[in-house]
Amino acid sequence: MTSVDFILNGVVTQCEVSPDTSVLTLLREQLGHTGTKESCASGDCGACTVAMRDAARPDAQFSSLNACITPAHQLQGQLLVTVEGLEQNDTLHPAQQSMIECHASQCGFCTPGIVMSLFTLHEEAPTRAPYSSDTLEAALGGNLCRCTGYRPILDAALAMQSHAWQPPAWLGASTQATSSADCATHVTTQAPFFARPEALSELVELRRRFPDARLVAGATDLWLETTQQLAELDQLIDVTRVAELRALDEGSYQQQTGWWVGAAVTYTELEPLLARHFPAFAHLLERLGSRQIRNRGTLGGNIANASPIGDTPPVLMALGARIELAGPAGVRTLALDEFFIDYKKTALERDEVLSRVFIPAPVEGATLRVWKLSKRREDDISAVLGAFHYVIREDVLTQVRLGFGGMAAVSKRATRAEAALEGQPISKASFQAAQRALAEDFTPMSDVRGSRHYREQAAANLLERLYLTLSAPHQEVMLHAYAH
Repeated sequence: MTSVDFILNGVVTQCEVSPDTSVLTLLREQLGHTGTKESCASGDCGACTVAMRDAARPDAQFSSLNACITPAHQLQGQLLVTVEGLEQNDTLHPAQQSMIECHASQCGFCTPGIVMSLFTLHEEAPTRAPYSSDTLEAALGGNLCRCTGYRPILDAALAMQSHAWQPPAWLGASTQATSSADCATHVTTQAPFFARPEALSELVELRRRFPDARLVAGATDLWLETTQQLAELDQLIDVTRVAELRALDEGSYQQQTGWWVGAAVTYTELEPLLARHFPAFAHLLERLGSRQIRNRGTLGGNIANASPIGDTPPVLMALGARIELAGPAGVRTLALDEFFIDYKKTALERDEVLSRVFIPAPVEGATLRVWKLSKRREDDISAVLGAFHYVIREDVLTQVRLGFGGMAAVSKRATRAEAALEGQPISKASFQAAQRALAEDFTPMSDVRGSRHYREQAAANLLERLYLTLSAPHQEVMLHAYAH
């Protein structure tokens, strides 16, 4: 048990918790704040949504998050707001008042989480003009309601701005919680701990001393081991406070310009860069997970997890990304497609950490297309994902790189299909040759998300979609939400 100090609804709070305690468990079982509900315990339904920001930075935006899969120790130095903290002097928050007036709650179990998502939206811009449908969909996409059909909830969101609200002083105050950062310099290999290093050198030393400890950032996947499998996570190293892993900088690699993205940079923090330079990649993030997940999940975590259906690795491969690995022996870089060896097996040594990702800047005339196939449009795992990078010069395809997920034990480039398209004109024959080559690139497996035959056909159809897109550039070939 170690201590965590934070601000809960304006009250300085100190708790002793075990390494694998979630924010939800802390709130409900230790602090008695039962307004935050548990439903899915996997970060899908949003019933446990709460809001958090750095307690010492009143200018920082609140982020919504799923309390069920957020480590309690990551509350250190944070201001946490739950549904119990919104009512002030018998006056409800506009989100609460609007939900009542619009009859937006029926069974009520999901309501606290929806209210907290609306609170976060309201705090982003309380006086902004009426929210667009895209804004509301993004804000509420991580909150499931099985009763209302969502219409009255959307009405409540639009009605928030008609209610005046005087926020409590603590909501905008700068408060410094007592520091209890623990770099685990005094523990033994047998003792449970939650370490919070703040520099890469500290992280590397911890990794050297405790190679079996689990690294945690957003915990959007790791925490399912405790909530779904009831596993004990008794030695954890938190990477979210490591300065080098939190940086996002312009830079270069071997005279190639681009951006170095720290492994602990979240999807939400990465979105503005991708929207400017890789809009198809940014659009994928909207389908990768809910706002709560994107606020927590990290680029490095999606890579190091080594899932064959991770959404970002195929895109990064198509962009020619490289990764930086840091360990006691120093730093080394390698192409991302060299990192994945087999299912859940990577080139990462036991005492190394993934520290940064290099994304090359797009060359003149380059285009990136990304298409994800899943059973649901949003907040769902891919069955097949295809990423297509190319440059067209005089109607000839060059610099072709194709990345696929869901087609093998690892995310992988389709090198034979790339070769079939490289230097070829945009023609039916060229793409038919690429489709034949694609069948030699992959031997997909069958599982609950799709059979081997489905995946083979779907991947070939994505090449067909690319051909149709290129042969009729001014004609939309898919629904807008999918055709990026």
